[in-house]
Amino acid sequence: MSGTLNKVMLIGHTGDEVKMHYFEGGNCIGRFPLATNDSYVNKTTGERVTSTEWHNIVVRNKAAEICEKYLKKGDKVYIEGRLKTRKWQDEQGKDRYSTEIQCTDFTFLTPKTEGQQSETTASSQPVGNANPSVGATQSISSPSTEMEEDDLPF
Repeated sequence: MSGTLNKVMLIGHTGDEVKMHYFEGGNCIGRFPLATNDSYVNKTTGERVTSTEWHNIVVRNKAAEICEKYLKKGDKVYIEGRLKTRKWQDEQGKDRYSTEIQCTDFTFLTPKTEGQQSETTASSQPVGNANPSVGATQSISSPSTEMEEDDLPF
């Protein structure tokens, strides 16, 4: 074991539809933004302060196709994965960086209508034999509802 860990767990709302990109050989990748919110009460003013953080989510192959089919803008989803920073150059030749969440597992948390399960779980690994279990349920409670009354800024 190398003694390091790169793991991200997020519960948030999708900011757009899943954008798919298909490659030769049948592989594909899906990308979508995810918004997470943080709120606290400012001790000085007594005012509730809310901030939104946006995350770039990347999901691959069969899991990407499942996300494209079932995720809509505004849906609540649990994402598990790892951070990946990519370096690229803009039109002026300046180095730019973007940090993404490489999704390995996800759970749909928004209830679906008419004949669909209320929560769906899937895994994007292993990539070669991705056989996500659509229709399996998993219960996840949002920590933000339990901490609504805290006035801590973190």
